[in-house]
Amino acid sequence: MSIADIAGLVAAVAFAALVAFLAVPLLKLGTVLDEARVTLRELTTHTVPVIDDAAESVRLANAQLVKVDDVTTPAAEAAQNISAMTTLVAATVARPLIKAAAFSEAVRRVVFRGKART
Repeated sequence: MSIADIAGLVAAVAFAALVAFLAVPLLKLGTVLDEARVTLRELTTHTVPVIDDAAESVRLANAQLVKVDDVTTPAAEAAQNISAMTTLVAATVARPLIKAAAFSEAVRRVVFRGKART
């Protein structure tokens, strides 16, 4: 055996040791990736029904909002009608009442002024 053969043999053994040393982390990384794949599959399996339920809840909420809108629109119209009626009554009744009150106050002052003189 020559020196070159011994050097080649040492290099081959060193390379085999290096491959064996690097194979262990690669095998562990493979198991980690397998577990990640299983976890992702389970997460997808459990998440899809939750998303479907959330979409159904949003659909139901939108249907309820349409019903609420059907109720609130007439209520808003009724409030506007009541406001208009109040304004009309105030304009029709309040002004004559104010005038009558002013007239009665004037008559009262005249009557009491006349009694005070006598």
